[in-house]
Amino acid sequence: MSEVMASPVFAGQPRSMSSRGAAVLEAIKHAILTGALPPGQALVETDLAQQLGVSKTPVREALKTLAGAGLVTMSEYKGATVRTVDSALMESVYDLRLLLEPEAVRRTVEGGADLAPAASALRRADEAADRAGRSLANRDFHRALYAGCGNPLLVSTLDSLRDQTALISAAAWTWVPTWEREAEEHREILEAAQSGAAEQAAGLLRDHVRHFIERVRDSGELDPS
Repeated sequence: MSEVMASPVFAGQPRSMSSRGAAVLEAIKHAILTGALPPGQALVETDLAQQLGVSKTPVREALKTLAGAGLVTMSEYKGATVRTVDSALMESVYDLRLLLEPEAVRRTVEGGADLAPAASALRRADEAADRAGRSLANRDFHRALYAGCGNPLLVSTLDSLRDQTALISAAAWTWVPTWEREAEEHREILEAAQSGAAEQAAGLLRDHVRHFIERVRDSGELDPS
């Protein structure tokens, strides 16, 4: 699969995937989540197949999978496009996060789970050279804080929101580049978690999510009149 990364859109992505279909899926997904393929971008099977050096079949299957994950919109008339971030998407995704993620973080801290992956992800976010690297590191940070909650179903439910959360964040940072404030909030959450303050960590996480929603709403960029 060495030819898969010929296009600049897909530059710098993993080449060691064992499955051609999985590599194509990961390449397109990565390009969407990092903004290389922005919201509203048409995803033409022939063009993607040429850029990735594969046939249209794995591209078609990847687009179907990404549509199921909420990252791609399929239309009978327009074909496949990167999902557009709007207020309805943000409100539904972040509402569910507010209901579930603080509790998962509380349980992770109470259970004494290893928080080293969260600290590592936070360092990578601080050292990231661009928005793409920061976004991916932030995803890892949040997962590290809820992965040890002890409930696999809760973890998988939150995992299912990660990609859509990253899509929203990537778009929002183009309107309100507040990642420095978000990084500070991350440090506060991690400090509370490392000290064993489960309720405080959960509360700070809840505030962090709410602050993001408020900043995006205040920007007026979603569904502008």
